[in-house]
Amino acid sequence: MGKFSGILRQHVLDWLAENVPESRVKHVLRVEETAISLAYEYAIDLADAAQAGLMHDLAKYFRPQILLDMAQKAGLAIDPVDEANPHLLHADVSAIVAREKFGVDDPKILEAIANHTLGRPGMSPLSCIVFLADTLEPGRGDTPELNLLRQVSRQDLFKAVWMTCDYTLKYLLETRRLIHPRALSTRNWFLEQANRSLLHSASEAPKVFISHPSA
Repeated sequence: MGKFSGILRQHVLDWLAENVPESRVKHVLRVEETAISLAYEYAIDLADAAQAGLMHDLAKYFRPQILLDMAQKAGLAIDPVDEANPHLLHADVSAIVAREKFGVDDPKILEAIANHTLGRPGMSPLSCIVFLADTLEPGRGDTPELNLLRQVSRQDLFKAVWMTCDYTLKYLLETRRLIHPRALSTRNWFLEQANRSLLHSASEAPKVFISHPSA
């Protein structure tokens, strides 16, 4: 775990204990653990995954107006869907808190924190891992659908991202929630990349020629 195994981690845990409910701290710890496990599968730095996982929800319980104010001050793009549901900004604002409160300056880690809810087209493997860990950590449930996503997440990152997007979008549609355009862009980008990868693999498959019996 290297650079994230000591004082900083405890500092974050102490801050979380004072600023979010115990149930959310447990979720955060499960996300950290799931992110580490996925990072191991894909040879991603385990300390980076742990740090992004532990800090992903720092702003989860900030009041709506604070989320909007911090996002505006940081010059973040604010969509009308964000204005209607400022909670969607908590991922981006959590990255701001990670930088300003805890001195995190690694762009990969900050991006992984910022992208964990809506994703982003072309996001890094580390971002993909934290995005998936947030939805697929064990506390989210034990349904066949979630277990399939967990299986895919260990086999193909791009496929797992668009399938997890579909899982979330289905819920949003069924509950008549607003859908953020960034979530759709994320889903479309990763689906397209997965399809391209499939076509590329098919084109490189060895050709088998079978002689006709009458030849």
